[in-house]
Amino acid sequence: HLNVDDKYSWIKTPRWKEEPMEVGPLARMIVAYAAGKEPQKSLIDDTLKQLDLPAEALFSTLGRTAARGLETKLTADWALEFYDRLIKNLENGDSRMVNHYMWESEAWPKHAQGVGLTEAPRGALAHFIVIENNRVKNYQMVVPTTWNASPRDETGKLSAYESSLIGTPIHDPKQPLEILRTIHSFDPCLACAVHLYDEEGKYVHQMDTF
Repeated sequence: HLNVDDKYSWIKTPRWKEEPMEVGPLARMIVAYAAGKEPQKSLIDDTLKQLDLPAEALFSTLGRTAARGLETKLTADWALEFYDRLIKNLENGDSRMVNHYMWESEAWPKHAQGVGLTEAPRGALAHFIVIENNRVKNYQMVVPTTWNASPRDETGKLSAYESSLIGTPIHDPKQPLEILRTIHSFDPCLACAVHLYDEEGKYVHQMDTF
């Protein structure tokens, strides 16, 4: 049982090369901007120019919120490009969609495992699965909020949420809306990030899907 009077967390603490990482639209846009990738660089430069702000302003609640909007514009533009490519493929007689063979459990080996890595709207997403005898033996996810909201690690390094709040000016300590705005700028999904187990590694809750 949790001692709710003491410190505890519902979230794991992932690290990349022992360092905390912020994931999400701002992280993606900054990586692309630093690498000089287009159209991200031009879009960010134009936005900063219109707002009369330096590039350092990106590292903020405003920057994180703006990055989500800018990335939405990029995604909409790319969707039109993908649609045009799809139409051209169809016109050329290429109607391939997906290989359904491995969707059928009869095609699975006795022991199978896999990893899925992608960039979801909120940030880096990883799925890990182990299957034995056509049944899921183990399934784990490391979702974007696991990265951003995780607690301090054993060396005291802060994750993105806590780091982003340091030095935030609060107008009214009794109504710290600035804290909410900053956390909301990460677009949290705590339901997906929660991992719960006891100190002996026993099941806390198990669902039978069969």
